[in-house]
Formats: sequence, C-alpha cells, structure tokens
Amino acid sequence: MKLLKSTFLAAAAGAMVLSGGSVSVTAQTQNASTIPVEAWALRDLMTNVSLSPSGDKLLLMKLESKEGEYIMEIHDTNNLTGKPIRTKADPMEIIAARWVNDRYIFGTAWQVKRKSVKRPEQDIRDYLAFSFDTETKKFSKVSGNFNIVNNLPEDDNNVLIATGTAVSDATGVDPFAAFRPRSYYKFNLKTGTRSLVLRGSEKYPTAVFDNEGNPRFTTSYDAGSKKQTFYYRKPGDSSWTEFQSYDLDDPDNLYRVLGGFQGLQGFKQDNPNIGYFIDNPEGDKAALYEFNFDTGQLGEKLFEHPDADVIGIQTSSMAWAGDNKLVAAIYPGAKYERHWFDEEEKQLFENLQREIPHAHQISISSRSRDGKKMIVNNRGPRDPGSYWLVMDEKMIKVGSRNPLLDPAQLSDVKYIRYTARDGLEIPAYVTIPKGEGPFPLIVQHNGGPHVNAVIGFGEMNQMFANAGYMVLYPQNRISTGWGQKHFDAGYGEHGLAMQDDKDDGVKYLIEQGLADPDRVAFFGWSYGGYAALVAASREENLYQCSIAVAAVADAEKVYIGRRGTNPPKALDDWSKRRGTIGINPINEVAKVNIPLLMVHPKQDRRVMYFNFTDYKKAFEAAGKVGQFMTVDGADHFSNTWMYSHQQALYTKMLDYLANDCGPDGL
Repeated sequence: MKLLKSTFLAAAAGAMVLSGGSVSVTAQTQNASTIPVEAWALRDLMTNVSLSPSGDKLLLMKLESKEGEYIMEIHDTNNLTGKPIRTKADPMEIIAARWVNDRYIFGTAWQVKRKSVKRPEQDIRDYLAFSFDTETKKFSKVSGNFNIVNNLPEDDNNVLIATGTAVSDATGVDPFAAFRPRSYYKFNLKTGTRSLVLRGSEKYPTAVFDNEGNPRFTTSYDAGSKKQTFYYRKPGDSSWTEFQSYDLDDPDNLYRVLGGFQGLQGFKQDNPNIGYFIDNPEGDKAALYEFNFDTGQLGEKLFEHPDADVIGIQTSSMAWAGDNKLVAAIYPGAKYERHWFDEEEKQLFENLQREIPHAHQISISSRSRDGKKMIVNNRGPRDPGSYWLVMDEKMIKVGSRNPLLDPAQLSDVKYIRYTARDGLEIPAYVTIPKGEGPFPLIVQHNGGPHVNAVIGFGEMNQMFANAGYMVLYPQNRISTGWGQKHFDAGYGEHGLAMQDDKDDGVKYLIEQGLADPDRVAFFGWSYGGYAALVAASREENLYQCSIAVAAVADAEKVYIGRRGTNPPKALDDWSKRRGTIGINPINEVAKVNIPLLMVHPKQDRRVMYFNFTDYKKAFEAAGKVGQFMTVDGADHFSNTWMYSHQQALYTKMLDYLANDCGPDGL
C-alpha cells in the first residue's frame, strides 16, 4: 500500500478547511511574545475527530464561541466543501461521540441538574447515552452514564456498553474503584433500548469482553478472605476458572490493584485462546506476556523495558477492516514510547512523524477499511492537539484543540531523571521558557498521587512558561509506570519523602544553573494541592509562595468520609497514609511560613468543598494571612471547567505570582 511506503505529500497541510467558527481573542497579536489569558482559558475548540469505517464520512465536535456548547458535525470526505450535517442535543450538551459503524454514532451528553454536592463522587450533572442515525438524522437515547466496552463488529445493530463514567478519570484517587460493580448491556443503536448481558456483583465487579461479546476475564474480591482473584474463561464457557490470587491485606500487592494497567489487554489475532497480559511476576518492572487460555498460564514474554513498566498495547490501525493484531507495547519515557512488533505500522508512524509539524505523541484515531483514509492526532509541547485527514496521498489539517496558540510561542519540555536524597531516581519533565537562565521556577504537580503523568501538551505548564517561569513536573515516587520499587518507595510517604523529592528537584535545577534559588514557587491541583499546602509549612522553605487548587486539606476527614465497611487492610492503610498517618495540612496551619493562595471549585465531587472552608477557618484562626478563591459551577476535573472558570483561575494565578509571591513577586 502506497501510504505505507512513501513520504506523504503535504501540499494541503495547514488548510484548516473544517475548523471555522467565531472564537477569537481580541488581545492576541500575531507576533506578541505573551499569549493572553483568554487564549489559554478556552475549552478544546475541536475534539472527537474520526472517520466512518468506509471513510466516506468525517465526524467532529467543535465549539463556535468561548461560552458555547459543542455541536456535532458530519462531513462528506468526498466533498469537504459541501454542507455538513450539524446537530446539538439541547437542553443537554454532547461531550463525546464516536462511530460504531457506517450509519450510527454513539455518544454521551450531560446537563447540570444540581447546585451542590452532598457526598463524595456525587455529580451535579445528569448523563445520557445516545446513538445518532446519520441517514434519518434522529437520536435514540437512554438515560445513564455509560461508556462503550466493545463495538461488536459482527453485530451492526448493537454495541456493548457498561455503567461507569463517560469521561475517564485519570486522577486515580479512589483506591476502591476497581471493586465497584459495573453492569454490561447490549445497546440497540436504532431503538435506544438496552438488554442486560452481565451484572457486576461484589464478587465479580467487572469483566473484559472479546469482539464477539463473550466475557473472558474478571477480577473477583472476597470480603471474607480479603483476596483478589483473577478468573478467565474460553469462548462458550459458562463458568470462570481461577488464574491468580492476591492477599489485599498485604501492601506488596497494592501495585497490581492501584496500577490500573496490569491484567488482560486483548486477544491474539485469529486465536481467541491466546491473550496479551501485563504483569510483573519476575520482580520490579511489568512486562508484556502471552496468556494461554487453554493452560491458564502466562506464556512467552513479548517485551520488557529496563526503566519503565509496559502500561498498555497498541493494535493495528486497520481495525475497521477486522485487523486487530498486536503492533506495539506502550511504556512511559519522554513521551508514551512504543516498542514495535509490526514493521509496516512502524513505518507508517515514522512517515507521519516526519510530515506533521511539531510531531510528538502521534496516534491514528480511525482509518477506513481500505486503509486509504485516516485521521491522525498529534499532541505535544508545541501542539495543543491537531487533527489531520490523510487521503489521496495528501494531508489536510482538519483543526486544532486550540488554534490561537502559536507553536513559536510555546516552550520545549525536557525529560530528565534526577537522584533524590535517599538515592531513588525520580523521572521528571522540565518546561523551559524562552531566554537565558537561571529562571524563576514553579514546581507543579497535579492529581494522584500514584497516576502516571507523562506530559504531552500541558496547558498550565505552558502558560507558566510563556509568562517566563520554568516548570518542574516530577513524578511522585509512588506513581505507576516506573516499576514496583518506585511505587513502594512512596508508601506512607505523603508529605514526607514524596515532598523531599520535589525539594531535591529544585536543588538539582539550581545546581545546574537553570533555576534562581530566590524565585521558586509551588503549584498543585488535587493531591498536588495537598502537596502545595505541605510545601507552605515546611521548615527551611525553598519556596517564595504556594498555590493550592482543589487541595486535600483535611486528609483525616476525607478518609473517614470515604472509608467503606470492612475494607482490605492494605487498601485501608493506603487511604490512612494519605495524610492521616503523617502530614495532615489542616493540622499544620500554624507552621505556614510563606504566602498562600488557595482555590477550590465549589461543586468538587472528588475533593469536597469542606476541605477549602475548614482549612480557611483554621488558617484565619491561626492568625495567618492568605488569599482564598472559590470557583462556582466547576467540579474537580478539567472537562467541567468552562471558559469563565479557567479565565478567572488563570488570571488570578498569574497576577498572584507576579505581585504577591514573596516580597517582590516571582
């Protein structure tokens, strides 16, 4: 196939033929060195770009105004200048959409229905799942928060869906999420009705299905023995067979539960009795293995990396043609790196890498059955996210998540590894502003604390760098993807060694001559907000100020409010150690010795608003002076922050850093 063998003709690259709209930022000038807050504050202007299996139709979602809602457009790829199908979901807003066959699109919509959050994980929004018939231009819908588990490629009328979250949560804060039962249904695309396939139970909460809709793998939890057990079955089997069992009273087994990536990943092309499995049976790093459903044992080790875990797999971009072969293993590094098994797919990606400007994290979101058309995504330090239509040996830029950001104004991100004071090597990402160092430095960390956080395009670290600040984004010693030893080194070290690591990163950059020792600040969101509060109360403080957003300020109260009945000891201890045993910021307010800005979304379902109000009360009772800001209408997760929310937050943070961070500002 010519696409795979030659360099693309990029004559049409840069022609944003489909990205029209009225979004503009009047303060933006073409050659300005500083990007206005209004540009950073935009929601993604384009998203969910994909091709139908035939390649004849192009789906995208886009915003047409700063405060507007997403509309869904369907274009004819054979007539891109023609009038598209355009639709909304009033009074709800479409937030996700994807092709499931040549006629139907499956998606999710939401609507704000409540003004406040009364308990952890309560959403202020209602959700519905829908299918859209591109021939009749009609919706079929069912209330509820569902996501697609499998397209069921042999069944044109149905898809397999599951209860859960339509928008993924990568913060990994909830250690009991793996044991929360989900139910699985066949969703009829034409009628919008659903029929139960498998109901998750306390014993078997979740399952992995194959393309024929057969449940093939499940995780069981026994509340009496506190054991987690993996089970499998072959196609046609009616019962489960045990594979592995782990004692969840033993903290050594937490990595398998909280890592989120170990277990069955998929099935071998044309052999349903061979699967792909990620595990670390030989020690530190998780590797990719074959799993034999006939013997119930791990087979050949396919790939292992010396410095990182295998955290996922990539299958063929020709999925619509029925090709699901394994093409790569994924592991973290400077980006999400690939170990290739398929030379043809590797060559395709290398061709794309050469042709797309500022290529970094390339992916193919969809490809026609004949392979001649595809949608390619790129995301990286100098590209907030671009979408490219490849057809007729040409590339057409469909649009960008944020076309107002000029790549020339964005900053490079350097992947480093530095040594902490106890000898542990810490992976980290440094965003380097324009000009010559030493630079004022911001230490940034967001949620988790155990999620893997490889930086592709980081909006806030790029915004800080554009304002002249270098940004250090270290991986917590408890973060996943870097091996079990790295994970275990953080057990019980919240606010302690995990905090030392950040200070050690500051000292490393100072020693390298890159950071100004008198101009250092701390910024964090969620767990990072917790760390920002801890940073504000450290003795011999390295920081001139700290900014805590959506921070866990009273870890003990959070733990008590979330603790289930009779939980496994290791998971219970994990939750306790996130501030209950160790540093709890609300008990440290008297030690705060630098300026503090605290911001919290009022409808936060993950880190509830009492963290903000209780800390503020204790802070003021201790005679401390800080700045406190509430954001009304936003939740914990970035997808719920509208333009006005982000504009208010970004304006406040930049003003605070410039004017109120330390004696003379940062």
